[in-house]
Amino acid sequence: MNSINLDNKNLAGVVTPEQIAAYDKAATEAIYQLDNATGEGSDFLGWVSLPGEITDAQIDDINTTAKNLADNCEVVVAVGIGGSFLGAKAVIDALSDTFAPTQKVVFAGQNIGEDYLHQLLNFLKNKTYGIIVISKSGTTTEPAIAFRLLREKLEAKLGKAEASKRIVAVTDASKGALRKMADTEGWKTYIIPDNVGGRFSVLTPVGLLPISVAGFDIKALVEGARAMQIATMKPGAENLAQTYAMTRNALYNAGKKIEILVNYNPRLHYMAEWWKQLYGESEGKDGKGIFPAAVDFSTDLHSMGQWIQDGERTIFETVLSVENPDHTVVIPTDADNLDGLNYIAGKRVDEVNKMAELGTRLAHIDGGVPNMRITIPSITERHLGELIYFFERACGISGYILGVNPFNQPGVEDYKRNMFALLEKPGYEQQTADIKKRL
Repeated sequence: MNSINLDNKNLAGVVTPEQIAAYDKAATEAIYQLDNATGEGSDFLGWVSLPGEITDAQIDDINTTAKNLADNCEVVVAVGIGGSFLGAKAVIDALSDTFAPTQKVVFAGQNIGEDYLHQLLNFLKNKTYGIIVISKSGTTTEPAIAFRLLREKLEAKLGKAEASKRIVAVTDASKGALRKMADTEGWKTYIIPDNVGGRFSVLTPVGLLPISVAGFDIKALVEGARAMQIATMKPGAENLAQTYAMTRNALYNAGKKIEILVNYNPRLHYMAEWWKQLYGESEGKDGKGIFPAAVDFSTDLHSMGQWIQDGERTIFETVLSVENPDHTVVIPTDADNLDGLNYIAGKRVDEVNKMAELGTRLAHIDGGVPNMRITIPSITERHLGELIYFFERACGISGYILGVNPFNQPGVEDYKRNMFALLEKPGYEQQTADIKKRL
């Protein structure tokens, strides 16, 4: 079966194969650290072996819960933020019909938008809905606000007993506010493993349950990840995750500080958003790290194209290229040809898109932008599972090569402390006093 592939041969002369190969020893050591838990953050390496450890019984149980929610609810709201949102959103958007009149899964808790929440509650007013609430602690501000609002409305509509049948909590095994609520109310629960950080959690119930509710094959998703796990276990030239990690670090140390993930299929927009969190939160620390950005081409060629082509040469691109779209659309002939498109009449839209991709890559390489290309045979559950694990594995290797702990996020707490102080949260009295002096 075809798998994803990586081409790192078009690097605009910025780094040579020999310069990339110089990272081989560091990459081999990084793989050892990941597999033997000898590096920093080793208590958050549960994702490394996760695909091979997920059993059919676990998948069946998740599918049973998902079916129960889907059968009894017109809409299911997945409540979470960061890794508790982006992975599921990425997979569901990639596999969904863009213009489907109804969405089985909608999201909340990923922002503090008052208008967003008002519109969501209004949307749900005359619908039967359920809730999947995802949080290790149950006290993260954004999802906690959304869940409190949604739960209050659901219980007011159905009563506590009936509402409890439509709430599933994905949380810590034994501690935290959400665990206490779930045990008290008798909600169905799934565990977020202690050794899997949020941005690596899409292949746990955090991602698998909402994806299954949306109607997609989580077994195939896991099988794809499992195949990539096996393919990236051994160090060497055939290890795509190792090659990607080494190339990124070689480019970074050659002055390319920004990586732009480019896709030519709009269905992959949120896959790029998930990738941005994965790499930004894993590598951006200790004054180091490639800045992860993303664009949707050819759309953003009409907005960002000029900067990418002629702007500061601190960037490189990684292109996500889908070989085979799901459908065929052929451009018709027009007798008047006023738009001048008859020269491509009879061609598939995807052929035009592929030539836009190739032409853009060549132009950007000529403009001094190193270019890697990840080829995906098609957008299916299996290939998305491969892509997810590929990026996760490469992220761990790349972070260790860079010399950071890829599995912590100390900077994320800074904004929270300021927000709590400004809101005068109990226990933050001194911080409140200090921050008010600055205003």
